[in-house]
Amino acid sequence: MAHTHAALKAQRQTKKRTARNRQVKERVKDVTKALGKLTAEKKAAEARAALPKLYQILDKAAKEHIIHKNKANRLKSTWMKRVRTIQ
Repeated sequence: MAHTHAALKAQRQTKKRTARNRQVKERVKDVTKALGKLTAEKKAAEARAALPKLYQILDKAAKEHIIHKNKANRLKSTWMKRVRTIQ
């Protein structure tokens, strides 16, 4: 248990940040899962329409250092390839 006022405040801040980061990661997982369903069902037009949403979420997560920028770029590239194959 933290003893100083500063340490207690740091604990509170860490809790808030962790919750916020978890939400962003969950959002990334949700969108990728939805896009995976669309690609599995061969719905090319809908999958292409969902890509910008995924890009936006990945870019924002990378900008906020929640995920690494190279991971965001890798995921974007992977999903673009998957969507292109179902045309």
